[in-house]
Amino acid sequence: MIEIQEKNIDDVLQSAQKQAIQQSVPAFVSVTEQIEPIDPIVFFHAGSEFSNDRIFWSNADQQVELVGIGQAIYYQDQAASYQAVKKQWLEAIQNSFIVNSFDNVKTGPIAFAGFPFDPEEQTKELWAKFAGSQLIVPTFLLTIEKGQYFVTTTTQVTHDSELDDLLKQLTEQKQQLLQSTQFPPKENQIILQHEVDPQQWKEMVQKATEEIAAEHVHKVVLARELQVEFSHSCSIAEIIAALKEVQDNNYVFAWEKDRTCFIGATPERLVKVDNNHVYSTCLAGTAPRGKTKREDRHLGEELLNDKKNLEEHQFVVDMIRKSVHSFAKYVNIPDKPVLYPLKNLQHLYTPVKAVLEEDYTIVDIIEKLHPTPALCGFPRHNSLAFIRQFEQMERGWYGAPIGWMDSRFNGEFAVAIRSALVDDTHASLFAGCGVLRDSDPHGEYQETAIKFTPMLDALGGWL
Repeated sequence: MIEIQEKNIDDVLQSAQKQAIQQSVPAFVSVTEQIEPIDPIVFFHAGSEFSNDRIFWSNADQQVELVGIGQAIYYQDQAASYQAVKKQWLEAIQNSFIVNSFDNVKTGPIAFAGFPFDPEEQTKELWAKFAGSQLIVPTFLLTIEKGQYFVTTTTQVTHDSELDDLLKQLTEQKQQLLQSTQFPPKENQIILQHEVDPQQWKEMVQKATEEIAAEHVHKVVLARELQVEFSHSCSIAEIIAALKEVQDNNYVFAWEKDRTCFIGATPERLVKVDNNHVYSTCLAGTAPRGKTKREDRHLGEELLNDKKNLEEHQFVVDMIRKSVHSFAKYVNIPDKPVLYPLKNLQHLYTPVKAVLEEDYTIVDIIEKLHPTPALCGFPRHNSLAFIRQFEQMERGWYGAPIGWMDSRFNGEFAVAIRSALVDDTHASLFAGCGVLRDSDPHGEYQETAIKFTPMLDALGGWL
């Protein structure tokens, strides 16, 4: 990695091409500049004019927003190896020429990465465009942080790149993105919806409770699918705007690949790394929100004292505590959970803070943490075996890590729940719940129905 504070872009491109010739591998040039404020939804929407690959990310308090257009670097690993993704990112960084005088904010070349829930799951038609693990560095990245706006342009330079043509194309596309003012119209409308085998799913929940009673497993997380159809092609930008507007305390993400988009609003952070400080989240145990303040307070108090939910939550705390101690020091985990309120639901929440040991990166942490008991069950091996044998739904990237990391492996990954896979006029929504010994199949069914609500609303509702 060659970091350059101030240099003419033509000279940087030429230096990169010289290295590409000498080393017989592509080099990457990344240039960051500060810009005037622009609406991130408008930027995302404008990117559809010349790219079918777009990414959106905002953290839970919406203080950081990242929007990526195009692919300067793309890597896919069918085996879903975390270490392969880490190696690929390290190699790309080593071959990069970075011009960025704003490294105190989330700028420069940033890699977005997504992983499957289960690397052994055979990808079928539904998740065909999201097979294995993927890493993408966008050609254009909009960063909004601390009230400041930046755009980072990243491109690949090879031994035979026509530098003048490359620079002209990048300049024109960047100006097209920055000058756009068109906000997506509100046109999404669901006209049909179909629950996939609800009775079979309830029977599977019952089977899980029997396995737990027989002490073959302590907890299993089971998910189900809801299919919807739109009146016309669905606008991803409109969905993002709707999620941002109403889903407080949620990470909003969208990963579009060849016009198919995995999108959601998840409350669950898997891990954040900021200058060797580690932050994770234990989030398990669910109750609805009340219609009045009094009812809401009553439901929250019931959740804080509910044996089933506390047991479910403790599985997550114990597993994450054990995992974090394997890669971090000075671990701080409170003894009791608190409430984490969302629009439709509230959860039991325990924050985790620690200091990262040397030689570990955010990718190593993800590999150790995923899947947590909140998304798989406990113990991991037995619960995952049950899911593989009995769950009919193809999970793909649902319930899996998705997020970003910079050139120093600072970054943040969330767990991709409360989500949907949108393909033109169709979408599949996903929701899950933790099954314990005393779980009632109908009650768990109702919980997942509530969890579908945020995405259904954001997709446009139905007639």
